[in-house]
Amino acid sequence: MSETISISTLEGDSSFSAYCAKPAGEPRAAIIVIQEIFGVNAGIRRKCDRLAEDGYLAIAPDLFWRIEPGVELDPDIEAEFKRALDLMGKFNQDQGVRDIEATIKHIREHMGCAKIGAVGYCLGGRLAFMTAARTDSDATVGYYAVGVDNLLREARAISNPLMLHIPTKDGFVPPEVQEKMHEGLDGHDKVTLHDYEGLDHGFATEFGKRRNEEAANLADSRTAEFFARNLG
Repeated sequence: MSETISISTLEGDSSFSAYCAKPAGEPRAAIIVIQEIFGVNAGIRRKCDRLAEDGYLAIAPDLFWRIEPGVELDPDIEAEFKRALDLMGKFNQDQGVRDIEATIKHIREHMGCAKIGAVGYCLGGRLAFMTAARTDSDATVGYYAVGVDNLLREARAISNPLMLHIPTKDGFVPPEVQEKMHEGLDGHDKVTLHDYEGLDHGFATEFGKRRNEEAANLADSRTAEFFARNLG
């Protein structure tokens, strides 16, 4: 079952919407699904639905709401891809993480889940790293996270498990950035990195031409095991 819910900001001065997918029975835990630059589109909603099928309460907050509520874009349409890049340029990532923190707070206070994880894609992968460092998310996963080399100074604040999926031919994350990620994170006892040789950005998208079925299934199986182990 799915619905749209409203979440108050941490300051309590406004609210934003979120897509919520509920499991058939009592949730195993809750997982926040952090959007790509394309908004809470059909692919992100499908990620939520799949998690609900696995027994989790899954919530995807609309993180672009301060710029434009309800953004839904298709990465395979060039004009929409360009619009998504423009939105990313206007997006305040620090505020975005605070909205993720507000979502964690909402789930704990109003939806009855003590254990809460997060999984993000693309921009959401970067926000997942920030979430692991700045919030009390119990377990966090990032797919093809961008710009993590600029965040490595925050790695010491990560106290709960974090997993990152890294395609080695990511057009948005060049080899030197990937090298810095490994140098900065391989020795961290809470962080696990998985490389996917020869694959590009977006390989685990639910829909569209970017998807690589075999690699997506492998990454998603690792994510499922990670959440089962760390969220109970």
